[in-house]
Amino acid sequence: MFTIAFSNVLITLLYIIPGFICRKTGIAKSEHLPTLSAILMYVCSPCMIVNSFFEIKRSGEEIGRIMLFFLVALVIQTVLTFVLYFIFKKKFDDVKYRMLTVSFGLGNAGFFGIPIIKAILPNYPEVASFACVYIVGMNMLTFTIGAYCLTGDKKRMTLKKAFLNPSFVGLIVALALYAANAKAIMPQMLIDAINLLNRITTPLCMIILGIRLASVSFKKLFTRAYVYIICACKLLIFPFACLGIIYFLPFDPVFKAAIFILGGTPCASVMLNLAEMYEGERELAANCVLLSTLLCIFTIPVIATVSSVLFG
Repeated sequence: MFTIAFSNVLITLLYIIPGFICRKTGIAKSEHLPTLSAILMYVCSPCMIVNSFFEIKRSGEEIGRIMLFFLVALVIQTVLTFVLYFIFKKKFDDVKYRMLTVSFGLGNAGFFGIPIIKAILPNYPEVASFACVYIVGMNMLTFTIGAYCLTGDKKRMTLKKAFLNPSFVGLIVALALYAANAKAIMPQMLIDAINLLNRITTPLCMIILGIRLASVSFKKLFTRAYVYIICACKLLIFPFACLGIIYFLPFDPVFKAAIFILGGTPCASVMLNLAEMYEGERELAANCVLLSTLLCIFTIPVIATVSSVLFG
């Protein structure tokens, strides 16, 4: 299991290289990032969610299980984020503690997590849907608790953006299509188009990260001790805290393994989008996203191995 996880994380990380080269050679510029990010968020992300529901069997029990996963994952992310908030709220004048709190529960469970969890649990197509509803809950936290933690301004918390964002809208569309059994009547050409847009999400996300990696100072990226602390909290402490919560609850092994593995994904790129949107700590957010993405090649195989031992 360690080898499977390691090889798939490595393949995913290799998509960073084209973006890095394009930026260094001047083919791509930092000004292109907002456009690419918009395509990823508003086009590819909803297609990824819709496609994940196309892959699962159509039954009330299955959809109930997926929605239960959504609720459980959302509660766990919220509880653990609040734990850090209450621990560090008196130190929120220091951006390091705000960044630690906001990054703790926000992971790249969709664009990065889906190919990894599908490789680790290849016999369970529902895990892609688990990852998609995981990021829907995560984005709800992003525009509420996350916006406040990153900016320190409670006025930045907005329920409107928590519900009116591409992932939540994508989930509503996916549920409607699932309920109507739309896949059975949709033209195959349209299904193939949705699947194609779904398949480019991970490469596009990594290419964007590659462009960002080429735009940052390597010295600042690799020499800030507290960025490593933030990454360790996200990549190790958070998933094992999730495991501690979920292990003794009455859910099936795949359900528990999915929570554990998705909890170990690197810092979500939406953190950087949030920093750019609210003019927050862009450089620190970028460093956390980039470094955690690079370091997860060591941590995700460990999590996958522990998951295999505990849940089979």
